[in-house]
Amino acid sequence: MPTVSSRELQPERRRESSPPKALVELMAPADVRFDGDRPWDIQVYDDELYQRVFTSGSLGFGEAYMDGLWDTAQMDVLFYRFMRAGTDERLAGWFKLRLLGEMLRRYLFNQQSVSRAFQVGKQHYDIGNDIFEAMLDSSMSYSCGYWEHAENLEQAQQHKLDLICRKLQLKPGEKLLEIGCGWGGLMQHAAENYGVEVVGLTVSKEQQKLAQARCEGLPVKVDLMDYREATGHYDKAVSVGMFEHVGEKNYRTYFETVNRLLSDDGIFLLHTIGNRKTTKALDPWIEKYIFPNGKLPSAREITQALEGCFLIEDWHNFGQDYDRTLMAWWQNFDRAWPKLESRYGRRFYRMWKYYLHTCAGFFRSRQGQLWQLVLTKRSYPSTYRSIRTVI
Repeated sequence: MPTVSSRELQPERRRESSPPKALVELMAPADVRFDGDRPWDIQVYDDELYQRVFTSGSLGFGEAYMDGLWDTAQMDVLFYRFMRAGTDERLAGWFKLRLLGEMLRRYLFNQQSVSRAFQVGKQHYDIGNDIFEAMLDSSMSYSCGYWEHAENLEQAQQHKLDLICRKLQLKPGEKLLEIGCGWGGLMQHAAENYGVEVVGLTVSKEQQKLAQARCEGLPVKVDLMDYREATGHYDKAVSVGMFEHVGEKNYRTYFETVNRLLSDDGIFLLHTIGNRKTTKALDPWIEKYIFPNGKLPSAREITQALEGCFLIEDWHNFGQDYDRTLMAWWQNFDRAWPKLESRYGRRFYRMWKYYLHTCAGFFRSRQGQLWQLVLTKRSYPSTYRSIRTVI
């Protein structure tokens, strides 16, 4: 299991009081202690941590970690325990008025409007291709790998890419639309191995630049464009790890847009993180520092939004594979950090570590799911046969 890196030297402890009883009781169902001797226990370096949790909840807890006020030897296990025991939900319950305000904001305003669609590209995906090149596999797939028969991250991502292409039943000469094309890994794989023409959409300038370079010489076009502005006609369509940026106000528009662009006998594959239950807001720390305007869909939200647009041919859940994927990303990032440190600094390192480990705990606890849906129109002419195995 991961341990605290030697490069994360901590300040002297500034302790004047015992942990507040309310926080001790909050942690108890997860069997987590302040200054305990288990590797998942929280080591407190500054009592300011408690005030930040009382005033800002999970946002304050994450920011306190970024500022070096606490640490733990096994952060992924810590958050697995929190989420398995519902600690995160009870903590959120302390801030009901703030949560109500967030729900009202999302109800009144479209947080993922066309004018805001590029915000996540600028804040997250454009932070630096060197970060993602160091962390990801050679295809630069920034989504869950498929580990059924994989021994490492490279294999897991290659298996995922090919599984998608086989589920789409790609044939030479077909035209494929990818909504949220990332750095071009799936487009390159589909064009080289299945002989298709691909149009990819992204809201990240850095992704567009690198995807164009990776796919040079292939029948691939990369557009810096919001999905709602797309035109054309496609035999197949795919979206991998982008639906999390769509938002519930736009779910119906999203499916109607794909329906408009897809041929009557086409296939659409949607690969998305899913939440075990319907919620109205993303964790405030994740939204502030990682994915602004994000929203994880529930199964109910997806089925309600696609009804009348598509039929569900297949629903494949391999959410626990994301835990293994995230921990592989962390190991790559941590190994590469000495080459990145001068550009990004220690606070970024702690932010990125917190991000990857909390997400690993999210999937390990099964609060988080990973779904691949195969969707067709009612006019689809034959019986669809589900695929799970890799070749």
